[in-house]
Amino acid sequence: MIEFDWPWVFILAPLPLVVRWLMPPAPVTTTSALKLPFYHELQAPAQGRQTSARSRWTQAVAWLIWCLLLLAAARPQWLGEPVTLPLSGRDLMLAVDVSGSMQQEDYRLGGRPVNRLDVVKAVAGRFIERRDADRLGLILFGSRAYLQTPLTYDRQTVRTMLQETVIGLAGRETAIGDAIALAIKRLREQPRDNRVLIILTDGSNTAGNIAPLEAAKLAGEVGVRIYTIGIGGGPAGMRTPFGTLTQAGTDLDPVTLQAIAVETGGRYFQATDTVQLERVYEELDRLEPSVRDERSYRPMQSLFIWPASLAMLLSMLLASRHLPRLRRRQETDAVNEHAG
Repeated sequence: MIEFDWPWVFILAPLPLVVRWLMPPAPVTTTSALKLPFYHELQAPAQGRQTSARSRWTQAVAWLIWCLLLLAAARPQWLGEPVTLPLSGRDLMLAVDVSGSMQQEDYRLGGRPVNRLDVVKAVAGRFIERRDADRLGLILFGSRAYLQTPLTYDRQTVRTMLQETVIGLAGRETAIGDAIALAIKRLREQPRDNRVLIILTDGSNTAGNIAPLEAAKLAGEVGVRIYTIGIGGGPAGMRTPFGTLTQAGTDLDPVTLQAIAVETGGRYFQATDTVQLERVYEELDRLEPSVRDERSYRPMQSLFIWPASLAMLLSMLLASRHLPRLRRRQETDAVNEHAG
């Protein structure tokens, strides 16, 4: 169907007649004036003269041009059938531990030992790519928590910011409670059923202004589900000039992480190797997205160009019709002036 964005423009249709009725006729003068070769064709019937067929044709075309200009000014638009777009997915924040302990090399990736942050970048990066229906955000925390990327559908940016993260960027300690509080601040304005926080950490809370369980209680009150992933906990490797020394990783606090998840209706996972971490993300991928909203739109195509183009074409034809006579009149006036 066709709709007009500015239909009130059509009330200007009688404007030429109103102007002609209100404006006084031009006075007759003997002084020099601009002479139109087709002036007699524009004279009104009220003057008592017989309007020629050519004059009637000119006036009809002029009125048609005026109507086409009004039609273009009203901004006609073609509206297609309504298209419904279901918007699904979650508002999902990733909180990644970048404290000093993430430097321990107790994982293997591609057959070689890597530190904990490197394996998180690899596995979490693939997880980010698969969440095409979600808005994702990234929080980095160490001694303090920072918002690295706000909630966005731009998954590539989130993944890039994660890949560029370095250990110690937010300090060497671990502030899990502050990371939860920052996520709550970013998620509380979103639909309640879609608020999800995934925490990846390898240590216990050693810094921050709020205790993890207090932050988890607040998260539960505002409807933020927290999934905690404990990484490490297995034998940790440390490179030295004499080779790689292995020691038991005992800094993980699974009790607190599990309590955080239970308090908010989430789950706790522990991944002591790369395979287990992959399985954790596969489990998170199976979370059913809840419908956030259903929006509809109608495809719109602007049509003003057609009446505007036709009005321009008719104006050029009308002008070209009188151009030869105008030239002849100019030539005649030039000859008379030269002879005088």
